[in-house]
Amino acid sequence: MYTPHELEDLARDQQNILICKQEYDDEEILAVDFSRNATDLLLDIVGDTAIVIVDTEQFDFEVPTDADEIAVNNGILTIKQAIQQ
Repeated sequence: MYTPHELEDLARDQQNILICKQEYDDEEILAVDFSRNATDLLLDIVGDTAIVIVDTEQFDFEVPTDADEIAVNNGILTIKQAIQQ
């Protein structure tokens, strides 16, 4: 799974945002940590666009075509993809 360039740009521009990829036997996970300072992290998906609101800022990115699930929890955005075996 690729990292959307909008998220890469965001992490490069803001030091408190970290991106991590993990691969397991059955899935790949892309995690974007908006830091513990992100008190309100909201997600909405409209068509092929994910809209993330962190506190008072809004970030949009194109949903990866191979993503099976996108969620937010405790300041972390996760994008999951099942691995076909």
